[in-house]
Order: sequence, then C-alpha cells, then structure tokens
Amino acid sequence: MNSHYTIIIQWSDEDQCYVVSFPEWGDYCHTHGDTYEEALQNAREVLELLTESAMDDNQPLPKPQLFGQSLQPV
Repeated sequence: MNSHYTIIIQWSDEDQCYVVSFPEWGDYCHTHGDTYEEALQNAREVLELLTESAMDDNQPLPKPQLFGQSLQPV
C-alpha cells in the first residue's frame, strides 16, 4: 500500500513499548510494538485496514497532512 498518511512512533516508558499514532485518523487511533520495526509493521497494517474499511463503507478518506502544514480542525 502506498499512502501519504502520518505515522508517529514514540517510546512509552509507561507502557514499555513503542506507541504509534495516526493524526489524520483521530485521537484514538493507535497501535504499538515491542520494537520500532514491529511498531512500524503494525502501523502499516492498521493504515491498510483503516483505508480499506473507509473505502468499503463509502466514507471519505482523511486528507493527508503534508510536511510544513498543520492539521485543520474538522
């Protein structure tokens, strides 16, 4: 899958794993991984599921955030 969505991967001392968030998809869209590589792989899978689900439900995809631009409130 080739998408232009933002993936933020951060270490969490509290959870002792890498936590991934997807800003364009909302505040509650997250995944994680024990390693950075695992977190990135999980992120790719989640993004694929999110886009497939939206398309299957005929829902619009969120507009990708581009470098140097901030997300606009919906």
